[in-house]
Amino acid sequence: MPRLCVIFVVLVFAATASRAAALEDNSVEVAKRLKRSPTEVAVQLSRRYGRSLKQVQYIPAVAVIGRLRLGELIGDASYREDVDKVISPFRDGVQKTIGEKPNGSDLAGHLIFGELALRTRDNKLTALTKAAADFAFDDNGEPREAAPFHNEMSDAVFMSCPLLTQAGRLTGESKYHDMAVKHLTFMQKLCLRKDGIYRHSPLDEAAWGRGNGFPALGLAWSLGDLPKDHSGRPNMLTSFQNHMAALRPHQDATGMWHQVIDHPESYPELTATCMITYSMLRGIREGWLDRPTFGSAIRKAWPAISSRIGDDGSLTGVCEGTGKQPNLQAYFDRKAINGFDDRGGAMSLLVAVELATFDAWASKDRSAQ
Repeated sequence: MPRLCVIFVVLVFAATASRAAALEDNSVEVAKRLKRSPTEVAVQLSRRYGRSLKQVQYIPAVAVIGRLRLGELIGDASYREDVDKVISPFRDGVQKTIGEKPNGSDLAGHLIFGELALRTRDNKLTALTKAAADFAFDDNGEPREAAPFHNEMSDAVFMSCPLLTQAGRLTGESKYHDMAVKHLTFMQKLCLRKDGIYRHSPLDEAAWGRGNGFPALGLAWSLGDLPKDHSGRPNMLTSFQNHMAALRPHQDATGMWHQVIDHPESYPELTATCMITYSMLRGIREGWLDRPTFGSAIRKAWPAISSRIGDDGSLTGVCEGTGKQPNLQAYFDRKAINGFDDRGGAMSLLVAVELATFDAWASKDRSAQ
């Protein structure tokens, strides 16, 4: 055999062997990840995410909430101590919670203060939550057409509705609950498609993945604080149920939802899958969703999520930050982040804790039967 041919064969063999080794290493790593319990995954994520709150915005706040709930779940008081240290500069007035040019993310970041206030009845924390929620009202205290800073994006269902229902629960003032329902109606007129999933904005019909994760998470969170006898609750509950039903068929065979929900050729996206899965978990636990129907979707989703989370908190397939885009191709072109990512870490931690909580609840439910 000529010398060049021999070299070529050797190079091809080496490349093939290298790819095979990489695939084998990857399969071993995935198998290792899948053996972890949701609690173990949450603990691993908590070592990197939710440890600081330099600015009051939704991404770090959700991660801090995840750590707070995790500590309660596993009975480790050190988590709560860490959270208290993180929020104390804001609670004590050392740092401002809202800057000169606030946005929706800033307001949603106040969910951490409301979360703690519901546990402690700390008037300072309640006042911070209320101050953020009050942006939904004018100088005369009258409700605006919608909560501000929505930018016509479906994200705004999460950015404002949970904060408003949380403020209503803390203060006992029904105007906040009323405003949450009003804001939802406004956003649905802009973004809810006839097929039950959300376009990201009126600019295009594209159903961005996280643009559906936000309404799912927003309503699952809001329903927990909206009174059962509120006149707007039936509509909010039905909206949540219809959205979950519309999303379920778009879950792929591996358990993931995609960067564009109804375009399986777009890449599987981690945050949307985490947010939708969290919402289904909460829906089943609260009795809002049918357990057999949505339980199967959850059990498909968790291995897909877990396989994309490294022991060190590294992640696979997190869509970068995304404003409203002019067309479908622009959503296809949004980059997937592989590695460490605060947004992906926050949502992964939140869903891991929720699944661990769900499993504990389901175990008690079985034993009671």
